Amino acid sequence: MRRSAVWVTMPLACALLASGCTSDTGKGGDELQIVANPVAAAAAVSPVPATPPAGTVVAASPVTAMATDAASRTLAVAVDQPASVLLYRLDDLTASPARVPVSGTVERLSFAAGQVLAAIPGKGVVDRIGPDGHAAEVAVPGQPADAVATDGDTLVAVRDRKAVDVVHGDTVTKTISGGLYSADQVVRSGTDTLVLDRLRTAVFSLDVANGQVGSGLRAGDGATNAVADSFGRVLVTDTRGGALLAFSTSPLLLRQLYPVPGGIYGIAYDPSRALAWVTLTERNEVVGFDVRGGEPVEKYRFPTVRQPNSVTVDERTSRVLVGSATGEGIQVIQP
Repeated sequence: MRRSAVWVTMPLACALLASGCTSDTGKGGDELQIVANPVAAAAAVSPVPATPPAGTVVAASPVTAMATDAASRTLAVAVDQPASVLLYRLDDLTASPARVPVSGTVERLSFAAGQVLAAIPGKGVVDRIGPDGHAAEVAVPGQPADAVATDGDTLVAVRDRKAVDVVHGDTVTKTISGGLYSADQVVRSGTDTLVLDRLRTAVFSLDVANGQVGSGLRAGDGATNAVADSFGRVLVTDTRGGALLAFSTSPLLLRQLYPVPGGIYGIAYDPSRALAWVTLTERNEVVGFDVRGGEPVEKYRFPTVRQPNSVTVDERTSRVLVGSATGEGIQVIQP
């Protein structure tokens, strides 16, 4: 059966999602309430796979986060036993990776000018890991859940403080808060910045220059992960609601709501093919959607390793890499 996308504008989005919208969240407005379930959505537990995973699998302990850097040809993988970041060569994934010990479980990885940024909420630090494997900790008070580089600074989403810290060098120079109930991810789309709030299951625009949280909009029933695409949008997985959402950033509008059953959770984007790859943890699958048109179009569907919580893409080759959170390895798929 063909699924249909749902197109909405700002007024209809407010009515459809029964949440209200706010353009002034930092000044006491509280129209965007927490959803009925006060617990942030998480990945659905995967069953034992009924089908062997597609492609090849590289052995690894439980994976908590993944990221790739096309320029340096590096795959960074955070594992939990013991807590480490593994640095693989994308052009030879069978070679032993460099193992960089870290002080706790890494929740999210990103790259910045060849360095790996590893957010470690339980330790209140963001690790900067260089190409040589040298790691330097940057203390960030609270629970840093995500870190991304922008304009010479690092933006750090701090979950428990409901804020985004601007870090220059090793120093927090600015704290941006207001309207957030949980700051879980920062996404850059061109010159725009959005914050994903899992507890409020919403996205908020962020004015970094003026230090303000801007407008906010409900993101389904249980948003978990987000990524920017090539068309000025931010794509969000609504795990509890079973949908892939697409938001424009200027202005902040919900443009598409596309049903994706099966426990949608992880998300990555391939700019060379305009494919959004999402993992379905209830089914142990990864699905590739072409997002160039008016609605996502499914192009690929592959069986995965068990509990495929993490996914990333090698932009140069379009290979898809999926990480098992139960220790069944790193899966490599060439569509």
